[in-house]
Amino acid sequence: MLEKRLRFAPSPTGPLHIGGLRTALYNYLISKNQKGKFVLRIEDTDLKRFDKKAEKHITDCLNWCGIFPDESPMKPGKFGPYRQSERKSIYKKYIKKLIDSGKAYYAFDSVDDLDKLRKEKEKKGETFIYNWKNRENFINSLTVNKDENKNYINNNYVVRFKSYDKDDSNDKLKIKDEIRGEIEIDLKLQDDKIIFKNDGMPTYHLANVVDDHLMKISDVVRGEEWLPSLPLHWQLYESFGWKKPNFAHLPLILKPTGKGKLSKRDGQKFGIPVYPINWNEDDNIFYEGFKEIGFEKTAFINFVSMIGWNPGNEDEIFDLDELVNQFSINRIIKSGGKYDYEKAKWFNIEHLKKISNKELIAQFEGEIRKQFHKIIDISKVDKVIEIVRERVEFRKNIIKEIHSIIDYNISDLKENISKINFNSELEEAIKLLLKNLKEIKNIDTIKNFYFNEMKENNIKIGDGMKALRVCISGKQSGADLFSLINIIKREIIIQRINNSLNTLNDKNWNS
Repeated sequence: MLEKRLRFAPSPTGPLHIGGLRTALYNYLISKNQKGKFVLRIEDTDLKRFDKKAEKHITDCLNWCGIFPDESPMKPGKFGPYRQSERKSIYKKYIKKLIDSGKAYYAFDSVDDLDKLRKEKEKKGETFIYNWKNRENFINSLTVNKDENKNYINNNYVVRFKSYDKDDSNDKLKIKDEIRGEIEIDLKLQDDKIIFKNDGMPTYHLANVVDDHLMKISDVVRGEEWLPSLPLHWQLYESFGWKKPNFAHLPLILKPTGKGKLSKRDGQKFGIPVYPINWNEDDNIFYEGFKEIGFEKTAFINFVSMIGWNPGNEDEIFDLDELVNQFSINRIIKSGGKYDYEKAKWFNIEHLKKISNKELIAQFEGEIRKQFHKIIDISKVDKVIEIVRERVEFRKNIIKEIHSIIDYNISDLKENISKINFNSELEEAIKLLLKNLKEIKNIDTIKNFYFNEMKENNIKIGDGMKALRVCISGKQSGADLFSLINIIKREIIIQRINNSLNTLNDKNWNS
């Protein structure tokens, strides 16, 4: 059995969008599931739009996600070079083969002339197309003599692929797509696409076919936007007499509304990240990435994997290794998958739950000791982590959340204490607890003591808990109350309750 080899071949003309990242991920998962190789190839044939910063963004995104290529420009294998700009001489050889076989031809029409014809067609409500019906009406190697041909080639030209010829016996093409099934193409409707430019560089169409063949790519898995180009690529394989790879075209990632393809502009429109890591468009436009927002890379990968794929059961939480084991191209859906940012945050919360307390303590203990040593019993840092980890969407918010649950200020107290119905029984129950806090050390004993007092004095549990919480934190809601009492130094608890009761009984505090 031939080795499975899949590739991700981005064009470095802009940053790596979440859709591109998903394409890379699916190629990686399929290759690894089949014990094959994953290749990164940089398709920089568009020299005018090439952006070195974009290429770095692509590789940085893949590295953060843990999608490491087996072969790439940074890790060359035996099928290199892995940048198309370094493979120019290779493409020229194959262009010559196509021209010599009559499958392609030189075209000398100026851009201005073609634009003029296109606009004239548009005025008539027609579509301009350069193909078998009218190619003989243009200036190309099919319509000029040899001497003229040489003269034109020395100046300005492109090479077009002959998509269909009136002498061809078959005008239909049947292609199998691994996701969409069999597709039938009417070749008479295809245009003669440009496959080579006179700057010495091929267009995407020729370069990707030649490279996929020479790099022994077994499966081409790419975005739905390349589906219209499939007939040309299929014909190029046939023209060279090469074995075709398996083709699969992924569904679109849709906007949060479920309508239309997700674009970078939707990031600003909907206030959502669309790139794995930060991207500076220019001095005025900045896009914050999933990484910098605080997503665990495992959660981000999990989220992206599920936009267009499912395992066939109710399971949703996977790390990268689990995805490799589970992933199958047969479970990729045909229709577009909606981008749901709230679901992305849910994935992050679920992945946070899988992180050990030990790891979080190692990361945050120093900062907790530094910022909270005057308030928190530092011997209970592990308890602090246990409380706050269930209350945050992102681990970077842990310190902020500790502040939120343990901070106590007079303005919060005054705002909330007035909303509590402090009758004499409730106040006496809290005073009695206060009196015994110095002696009772065990938190469970403290809890039982207070619940008994509420029961004996016919105090509703909700009223009693809310009143005690306000006295200790100044707030009406927050972390589990007795867990909070357990981590805050006992003298601080006593001080806060005393201060709160004094505020309650100060008739002038809200005047």
